[in-house]
Amino acid sequence: MASVNKAILIGNLGRDPEMRYTPNGQAVTKFSIATTEKFKDKNGERQERTTWHNIVAWGRQAEVAKEYLSKGRPVYIEGRIDNRSYDDKDGNKRYISEVIVQRMQFLGSKGDTSGGGFDQTPPQSQSDDFPTGDSAQDDDLPF
Repeated sequence: MASVNKAILIGNLGRDPEMRYTPNGQAVTKFSIATTEKFKDKNGERQERTTWHNIVAWGRQAEVAKEYLSKGRPVYIEGRIDNRSYDDKDGNKRYISEVIVQRMQFLGSKGDTSGGGFDQTPPQSQSDDFPTGDSAQDDDLPF
């Protein structure tokens, strides 16, 4: 039986993207996006629940994300979910889930932070120029 690891998210950036380079010169950009679910609770009152997602883009997609995305900007992300661990500054083991970008589309206009538009500003960024699978090793992450 085949398995599938795919996440599809539309949300707004919670902070400006941070781009760094691995020791071998590969660009990597990290940012977070928020998705908000609206629902009625058992008493019929409207509720909102926001979930934050850690996003990682590699290669040319990392450079495009850094150039065009900013805090509050709406974005469409397709990718795979990756779980990894690291040791924090106090030596404690921490675990993190991230979505590794395979496809990204900018929504709204460059200055738009409302999340209302669906126009694509720059050309769509595809997955051909970033590592997938085991080629994007945790040891290469500079942060």
